[in-house]
Amino acid sequence: MDARIDCDNLKSRLFPFLCWIGELRKPEVLRADLVAGVTVALVLVPQSMAYAQLAGLPPYYGLYASFLPGIIAALFGSSRQLATGPVAVVSLMTASALEPIAGANPELYIAYAVMLAAMVGIFQISLGVFRMGVLVNFLSHPVVIGFTNAAAIIIGTSQLGKLFGVSVEKADHTYITVYNMVVAAFQNTHLETMLMAILSLGIMISLKRFLPRAPGVLTAVIVTTVISWWIGFEQMGGKVVGIIPEGLPSMALPELDFSIVTQLLGTTVAIAIIGFMEAISIAKAMAASTRQRLDANQELIGQGLGNLFSSFSLGYAVSGSFSRSAVNFSAGAKTGFSAVVTGAVVGITLLWLTPLLYHLPQAALASVIIMAVVNLVKIEPIKHAWIVERQDAAVAIITFALTIIWAPHLEKGIAVGVILSLMLFLYRSMAPRVAVLSRDPDGSLRDAEVRRLQTCRNISLIRFDGSLYFANTGYFEDKILERVALKPDLKFVIIDAEGINSIDATGEEMLSNLIDRLKDAGVELIFARAKKQLWDTFERTNLMDKLGSDHMFPIRTQAFNYVWNRLGDNHAETCPLRVPQPIEAEG
Repeated sequence: MDARIDCDNLKSRLFPFLCWIGELRKPEVLRADLVAGVTVALVLVPQSMAYAQLAGLPPYYGLYASFLPGIIAALFGSSRQLATGPVAVVSLMTASALEPIAGANPELYIAYAVMLAAMVGIFQISLGVFRMGVLVNFLSHPVVIGFTNAAAIIIGTSQLGKLFGVSVEKADHTYITVYNMVVAAFQNTHLETMLMAILSLGIMISLKRFLPRAPGVLTAVIVTTVISWWIGFEQMGGKVVGIIPEGLPSMALPELDFSIVTQLLGTTVAIAIIGFMEAISIAKAMAASTRQRLDANQELIGQGLGNLFSSFSLGYAVSGSFSRSAVNFSAGAKTGFSAVVTGAVVGITLLWLTPLLYHLPQAALASVIIMAVVNLVKIEPIKHAWIVERQDAAVAIITFALTIIWAPHLEKGIAVGVILSLMLFLYRSMAPRVAVLSRDPDGSLRDAEVRRLQTCRNISLIRFDGSLYFANTGYFEDKILERVALKPDLKFVIIDAEGINSIDATGEEMLSNLIDRLKDAGVELIFARAKKQLWDTFERTNLMDKLGSDHMFPIRTQAFNYVWNRLGDNHAETCPLRVPQPIEAEG
């Protein structure tokens, strides 16, 4: 059966895995998914434990968050290769939200982390069910770039204590904590811990450079764990993972403390949107290569259910992972079954392999985190934004700076970035480009001011590049009246309306008043190339009657012929808008 046809029915939309489950009958597909699933698991097991520590949780909670969430997200999402589980940025945001309210109470901290995962899941599912995935677009690319760079630096510096075997009390601001950590590292570095960190980093860097297909993370974890056991690293004062409870996590509904729920709402929205943006961006990149259909709203549901089941199984908030999705894709995963295999391997680890992780040095886990976030620091996109539009680059830089300054309160930096982006959008839309057009020597109609072209004293052809709505109607009206004031002999104003996609009630009222004002001044208003939505609005109101249907033209040439006939005296022969060629270039 054609999977694409099967995916069109309601049953497959409710259960997206029906789109690909039949493909597992092919031996080559099943084999590819088995290999990819195991490959991702070998990266996920140590990585998830490291990210759990970053979130302020015991390492094995990372395994809990890697068991069911990835399976559920793959079964109910729309991407076949997306690998869902603990990720660095979401882990950091979890820690930044929970440390101020439960940092001194480990049991309460865990309970709130589980509750936060449920809140994130419910929010994402709600967005997906009501098909409100477009809300994610309010988080602009400059905001994401600025925040991601800042988060990467915060994550990396947060691991300094584990790299050097020192600890300090956390200050109100992260940059103060980092400074104190650096001072402590210079004074009291634990030599064995530092050497273990150097070894693990050296292994991962070397394998990435010389043997890129080798499992660098797994190799570093195995080597450092064996050495830790052999030399008695724990007895030397080095910190290891320690005892990990054997067995699968128990399933239970999270307890909701509504007094804390209100405090976590901002973080919930931030994690849900940031996490989903990370997931959907890598999913889109893979879907472009595989030519598979991707539904953003369905992916929201899949990610939301993954977070909900993470909460049910004592995990914390999860998201799609760039690095593990890339591993999954490059390993040849064909369907979401690879995620099921990954989850099964994590389950096997929890059931029987946890004793092997006892001697894993925490310095090695810190090294894993640092290697993962190095790639998140990207300066080139900010440089590129500066070339394209300096205002966007400024938003990225401000978001970056404020996130660093206000850390651990990361949501504040994101909030300011979103507000700045919306203000910038509003500012741009309040004053869109207005061009007075005239005939260029090449036959096309161009901006007369830019090209220094002669314009007609009786006719103004004006193009407005934006929708007419309450914020820019005054600007539009001022520009039209400015042309009237500059040209005492002006008789006709032709609006090239191709760029006007919509009009609201304020815009319609402004046009109605403008028609009257121009008539009083002896000037006629004419529209050319108006789109259907604008034409329909004119017909639904009395604006068409006031303007006159004979003042609406599908192309500019018809509008020119109309006004030239009205002006007479062979005006068409001398007008700068005349066509020098037999066919007008409607450019």
